[in-house]
Amino acid sequence: MTTTQQREQVVAWILDAVNAGARRPQACAVVGITVRTLQRWKPKGEARVREDRRPVAKRPAPANKLSAEERRQVLDICNQPQYASLPPSQIVPKLADQGIYLVSESSFYRILRAANQLHRRGRAKAPQPSRAPSTHIAQAPNEVWTWDISYLPSTVTGRFFYLYMVEDLYSRYGVAWEVHENESGEHAAELMEKAIWREQLHGKKPVLHSDNGSPMKSLTLRAKLEALGITPSFSRPRVSDDNAYVEAFFRTLKYAPAWPTRGFATLEDARAWVQSFMHWYNDEHQHSNIRFVTPAQRHRGMDKSILAKRAEVYAAAKARYPARWSKDIRNWNPVGAVALNPDKATRENLKKAA
Repeated sequence: MTTTQQREQVVAWILDAVNAGARRPQACAVVGITVRTLQRWKPKGEARVREDRRPVAKRPAPANKLSAEERRQVLDICNQPQYASLPPSQIVPKLADQGIYLVSESSFYRILRAANQLHRRGRAKAPQPSRAPSTHIAQAPNEVWTWDISYLPSTVTGRFFYLYMVEDLYSRYGVAWEVHENESGEHAAELMEKAIWREQLHGKKPVLHSDNGSPMKSLTLRAKLEALGITPSFSRPRVSDDNAYVEAFFRTLKYAPAWPTRGFATLEDARAWVQSFMHWYNDEHQHSNIRFVTPAQRHRGMDKSILAKRAEVYAAAKARYPARWSKDIRNWNPVGAVALNPDKATRENLKKAA
C-alpha cells in the first residue's frame, strides 16, 4: 500500500514529465505504475489525489464464514482426551465414523493454527532436519583416508571373511589392508598403526572417515586413533553414500574378472587373492577418475610428469595432422583436489579449479 503523500509525489512527477513533453504511459512505466493506476489515484476533473481506501473499506463477511460457536466447537473436540494426541487428518475420519461433520480438515488446521494449538502431538520426537554430511578436501596424499570393512564369502554358506581396507582419498591408493575371520576394533586399531608406519607419517596425520559400524566406533580403535594423532570422521547414520569412495573400491574388487564367484575355501586363500588384487589395483590399474594413471603413481607424485608427456604426444600429433582436430587436444591436466561429500559451494569451486 502507498500513503497519500507517496501518491501525491508520484503523480506530481508524472505530470511534470508529461508537461515537459513525455508520453503518459512511458512516464508511468518509469515510476512503476500503469496509466489505469494513475487514473484511479487522480481521476480526471478532481483536484486532489485520492487516498488509499483499502484499509478502511467495509467488506461483507463471506457466506461460508464459520461462526465463533463453530470455531469453539472444533477446539473443544480437538482438546477432548481421545483426540488430544491426534492430528486433524485422523480426527476428521473418526468423527465421520460417528456421523459427525463439523468443518473440513483444512478448516480444522486453520482453527488450530489461529488458536496456537497446531503443535506436534504425542510422545514421538518431531522430525529433525538431517544434518549436512562431513566434508573433507584432500589436496595431497595422506590428508584424508577412508576405510571400511567388506564381507568376502567363503565356500561354506553363512561363513564370511572380512576385508579391512584403508584408501587414500586423493590418490585412491590402497594404504593398508588385511583379511580376518571376524570384525573387531582390535584388528582395526592394529591396521591403522601399520598404515601410519607404512606411510611414514611422522608429522601431520590424516583425517580418517568411516561409517558408523561397531568396529569403527569401538573404544579400542578410538583410543588408538587418539594416540596416533588421527582425526576420526563418521558418515551420517543410515546414509549409505557418505563413504562413497571406499564403497566404489569394493565394487571394483568384487566385479573384477578374477573374483572367485564360489567363494574362498580358507582364510589363507582369501588373503592371497586380496594381496594379488591389491598389487594390480595400486600398481597396474589405470584409474578413470585420476586421468588413467595408477593410484601408486598419483600417490607418489609421478602423475604430473606422466600426464605432461601424454599432452606432448597429443600436441605433436595435432601439429602433424591439424585437419583431424576440430577442438583442442584431450585434457591431460592432473586432477586437482578431491572432496568427500562436498557441499554446493565446494563442488562449484572444484569445478572452476578443474
